[in-house]
Amino acid sequence: MQVEKFRKSHVIVAGAVLVLLPAIAYLIGITPAPQDDTRTATVETEATLTSDADIPPVPQEIAEPKAPEPRIELVEIESGDNLMDVLVRAGAERFDAHVAIQSLQGVYDPRRDLRVGDELQVTLGPVGEAGSGSGYGDFDSLDYVLSGLKLPISYDREVLVDRNEDGGFVAREVIVPLETETIRVAGNIDSSLFVNATEAGVPVSVLIEMVRIFSFDVDFQRDIWRDDKFEVLFDVQRNTHGEPVGNGAIHYAKLSLRGTDLPLYRFENSQGDIDYFNEKGEGVRKALMKTPIDGARLSSRFGNRKHPILGYTRLHAGVDFAAPRGTPIYAAGDGTIERAGPFSSFGNYVKIRHNGTYSTAYAHLNGFARGVRKGTRVRQGQVIGYVGTTGRSTGPHLHYEIHRDGKAINPLGLKLPSGEKLKGDRLGAFLAHRDIIDTKFDGLGQPDLVAKNANGRDSDAAPLTE
Repeated sequence: MQVEKFRKSHVIVAGAVLVLLPAIAYLIGITPAPQDDTRTATVETEATLTSDADIPPVPQEIAEPKAPEPRIELVEIESGDNLMDVLVRAGAERFDAHVAIQSLQGVYDPRRDLRVGDELQVTLGPVGEAGSGSGYGDFDSLDYVLSGLKLPISYDREVLVDRNEDGGFVAREVIVPLETETIRVAGNIDSSLFVNATEAGVPVSVLIEMVRIFSFDVDFQRDIWRDDKFEVLFDVQRNTHGEPVGNGAIHYAKLSLRGTDLPLYRFENSQGDIDYFNEKGEGVRKALMKTPIDGARLSSRFGNRKHPILGYTRLHAGVDFAAPRGTPIYAAGDGTIERAGPFSSFGNYVKIRHNGTYSTAYAHLNGFARGVRKGTRVRQGQVIGYVGTTGRSTGPHLHYEIHRDGKAINPLGLKLPSGEKLKGDRLGAFLAHRDIIDTKFDGLGQPDLVAKNANGRDSDAAPLTE
């Protein structure tokens, strides 16, 4: 009995020792020997996997090959180019180029509309062995075919040609999105209107229009003096990149000549046509222009003179304006062309009948503007030809005549009544419009663009803010 109790007590003591031994070992820093081989291996494996250096890489998905992008070729038209050769040089097959050109019928005429300096955008689409222009065929045997074409017509219009589902092409004319900005420019004249206005930021095309609308009252060779002033308010069209691509209407212009102000405002007359009026609502359009040319020098007046070639005195039945070869010549008024072609000692010659009383003649032209021929109607200010020295001439100039009832008269002495005078409601609407324009012009803040005149004085040019 005692022996059995003794054994039980030893078993209890041994169990207690086994239970307490790990705790005692932990307290004195002794690591107990592993009791379970399987558990130890698991712990070691987990410890090994927690090391960043030993983490196995996560398998990555295999990326699909990227479909090739279309090729875009920008081609500038040079002298002698035709559309077929341009497309073939850009990479198009001759057959595709032919079909694309045929699609332009009724929309764009390459022989007429394609001009030197035009920039064409030719798009070539990727084609693989298994795809008709899809680009998803065999990339190793990839080819490119004509898929699109962009042709400029003007700064605000272009023609787009696209390949359709049947493999053919469809052409359409589209309007180019533009933003319009109204610009204010003002300055002093100490060299010439052309020099000072262009330095101040007036585009040449706007300046030409400004000269035209003032040419009914101002002789730009004799009426412009040093320290005269100019002002102009006009539109500029910008593309989506903010680049100026075209110039719009002149809303207002003013010349201050020796202290006399000559303001002009753009407004619709009673017939629905756009014209220019002075501050009283009087149209500035005269029956005939005094000088149908810009930037010219009066080289010979009307009257008897010694002929520079023939050597004897005879009537000079017009006035001569010396100007560089190629300077544009304008129709002095609305009318019908009676003659256009070579004429005796006048060389290349144009005669315009304006009404039952007046006609004008232009001689020694270098060439004629497109469409100028007998029977054609022309508008005042329309270009009819270019300065030359054809016929009996000693140098490039325009010989200009005005005939009244068939007899030559002095163009510089001609006095004709002014254009329409607005009345009633139209006059009231004009005066309100005039005040709005004046307020906008005068209310502009500091200019964003400052250009120096020839003498260093500032001229201002700033965008109009509503």
